[in-house]
Amino acid sequence: MPDVTAASALSPASLWRRRPRLFRWIKRFLPRTLFARSLLIMMTPVVLAQAIATFVFYDRHWQTITNRLAYGVVGDIAFTIEQLQRDATPAERATTMAMARRSTDLSVHWNGGAHLPPGRQRVHSLLDSMLAKALDERIGRPWRINTRIGQERVEIRVQLPDGVLTVISPERRLYSFTSYLFILWMIGSSLVLFAVAILFMRNQIRPIRRLAAAADAFGKGRDAPAFRPEGASEVRQAALAFLVMRERIRRQISQRTEMLAGVSHDLRTPLTRMKLQLAMLPDLPEAEELKADVADMETMIDGYLAFASGEGAEAPQPVDLTRMVEEIAANARREGTNLTLALGAENGAEGELGEEIILPLRPVALRRCITNLVSNARRYGTNVWLTLLTTATVIDIVVEDDGPGIPADKRGEVFRPFHRLEPSRNSSTGGVGLGLSIARDAARLHGGEILLSDSPHGGLKATVRLPR
Repeated sequence: MPDVTAASALSPASLWRRRPRLFRWIKRFLPRTLFARSLLIMMTPVVLAQAIATFVFYDRHWQTITNRLAYGVVGDIAFTIEQLQRDATPAERATTMAMARRSTDLSVHWNGGAHLPPGRQRVHSLLDSMLAKALDERIGRPWRINTRIGQERVEIRVQLPDGVLTVISPERRLYSFTSYLFILWMIGSSLVLFAVAILFMRNQIRPIRRLAAAADAFGKGRDAPAFRPEGASEVRQAALAFLVMRERIRRQISQRTEMLAGVSHDLRTPLTRMKLQLAMLPDLPEAEELKADVADMETMIDGYLAFASGEGAEAPQPVDLTRMVEEIAANARREGTNLTLALGAENGAEGELGEEIILPLRPVALRRCITNLVSNARRYGTNVWLTLLTTATVIDIVVEDDGPGIPADKRGEVFRPFHRLEPSRNSSTGGVGLGLSIARDAARLHGGEILLSDSPHGGLKATVRLPR
């Protein structure tokens, strides 16, 4: 009875189910970049075609030519042996060997009374096998072949009844040098094709890299004024789509900022009238409560406007990040914050003046981002730690406190606009719920992100991670 399990394992359906695993295994050995993959696609057929041509050449041309040359040399040796057997005297044999040297380009020597070693010689190379076959067919006597007696020479010894005939043939009579020319041509053409493919693919990949660099710069809040569509039609289409998208985003940010500036102006006008009317009222408890409400409304409007505008119209400029962090720390200390600053150090140790870190930044937006995090830490904790850490690829600005922190399941919610963990809208227990939203928008405007985690000091650890 046939093995059903083995048959099902080799069935087409089973192989089809295993296809993703096979593809994943193949992908591990494929190059990662588009440039390398394109070269692989272009050069693989060329290499396969040349490999097949080389195989056919050696299997047909090389074998046929070597066989003909070997039979030609052995034919001259057979003619010389037949003539020597007709010669009756040593003088006649010497004349025959001299004639063979002149006519056949073979060096012939006679060693009378000598004997070859018994047994048949083993052959290894194609030339040896061709010579052995020709000697067996044309001469039919014991022989020895030595292809290593000297440079460009082959020795063939044949056992005759009264001695050994030694024939030294030049290598050119047994080798076809067209094979070397063919190999050089194959290698040379492969190198030329490879060089042409590299130049062609570099020109095709360059517009894609420029598009990726422009998109990356735009994502980090930087500009790429020199970028323009170029390359193949598909790449130009993608570049034009990117430019249209960039202009739409800029136009949307500009329109939103202008609209909110008008809304802010319209709201500030009645608030100003209310403040003037409240100032003319007598000092009554009800008037003081209204004044506090008006002040809260003005603070909320400022926060809403700052969140909605997002500093999108601010142009990037070279900024010393180390100096900015030091200024933020100094301002917080003047406001009474117990803050510890560390530059390029961990574990919260007080740092000295660090090296300059010059980056294209939006200074107002990033300053507001860090200031909001420091203000939150001061509001909920007693001590604040501000640390600037740099690596080769990213820059981390870490703000920690020793407050109650934020539960892990609530950290995603605190970035939502107008969301507060404390449900009341009392300004004494917190802001309007926009501080972390504004901070994250500012970080993302620079291509970064804000990460929340537990601080070793017991409170919250907020990390602003920016790309270099």
